[in-house]
Amino acid sequence: MTDVRVRQAMPLTRVQGTESLGERYDLAFIACAVALLALGLVMVVSASTSIAARTHGDPLYYLWRQGAFLAVGGLAGWATTRVPVAVWHRAGPLLLVASAVLLAAVLVPGVGREVNGSMRWFRVGPISVQPSELVKLAVAAYLAGYLVRRAEEVRRSFSGFLKPVTLLVIISVLLLLEPDYGATVVLFVTALGMLFLGGVPFLTFAAWAGIIAGALAVVVVAAPYRVERLLSFLDPWADPFGSGFQLTQALIAIGRGEWLGVGLGESVQKLFYLPEAHTDFLFAVLAEELGLVGAVGVIGLFTFLVVRAMGIGRHAESVGQHYSAYLAYGLALLFGLQAFVNIGVNLGILPTKGLTLPLMSYGGSSLITNCIAVGLLVRIDHEARMRG
Repeated sequence: MTDVRVRQAMPLTRVQGTESLGERYDLAFIACAVALLALGLVMVVSASTSIAARTHGDPLYYLWRQGAFLAVGGLAGWATTRVPVAVWHRAGPLLLVASAVLLAAVLVPGVGREVNGSMRWFRVGPISVQPSELVKLAVAAYLAGYLVRRAEEVRRSFSGFLKPVTLLVIISVLLLLEPDYGATVVLFVTALGMLFLGGVPFLTFAAWAGIIAGALAVVVVAAPYRVERLLSFLDPWADPFGSGFQLTQALIAIGRGEWLGVGLGESVQKLFYLPEAHTDFLFAVLAEELGLVGAVGVIGLFTFLVVRAMGIGRHAESVGQHYSAYLAYGLALLFGLQAFVNIGVNLGILPTKGLTLPLMSYGGSSLITNCIAVGLLVRIDHEARMRG
């Protein structure tokens, strides 16, 4: 394990500046992320003009805010590409503790801000911060380090699996108190995926995955509003003006798009029919305006992003950068799971969850955190390329 840590902290072996830009960075991966960010900004503007005009008196209100978030996120992502991955390795435990403190703080009356019955935000000046977005990145950074430090224990001992799961349970309790069931599921599945890729025996993994799935199912059944969401997801048309309203409006939007869509900016469902059109249900508006072609194109971009992120992890592992590899796998799982859940909710194949579409939906915390994740993947890939 000492050898792994030494190799992880070693300086780059190639002389930077002697290779072309394409040899030092994965330009296709960067272009894919930029395309999602640009398309997301366009769709946020298209989906939000009506509600922005009614609520804030300015149809471009969300454009200015999302544009500012994008500028900050782009700067943060670029800065992340300049920071050695070894810094993240050392800071992993501190990031986890800090994010857990923020999750606890948001539950304190007077500190947290309630929106739609959930205490998920707190104010920092003119903006709202959502700690659950930060904790996803922190868990991935910490767990990657744990898999390097405790590699043999993870592979051979039950305690090696139980220790990180215990930490996840504590964080999940804080998330469920907000409540944020969607973030809890994504966090647990991502962590389990990282542990499996880190070498947890299959039988141990399968047994605990089943136990955790059962526990999450109990959490669902214990809350009447979650049961109602589940039932409305199974048959939204049974109550199209009540519990099934969001989903039925999303399905109408997608159906109206047909092959090529009704045209950019021409959505009808965004005109106060579809709630959260610029956040959770942005994909439905995109499908209505850009049609099946546009929807499949977005799915293709996310698929490419996730596949390339996993490829970055495999390359890092092949050159001995095990922390970087596990972190890349974790970030790939985060992007893939969040996109899958959000799109699945919009299509009616998953129950409604409060998860945004990564890199595209409106929201400062999500956008900035995802830009940092992209920058981190670029840095991981760069270091692996320079190493060999």
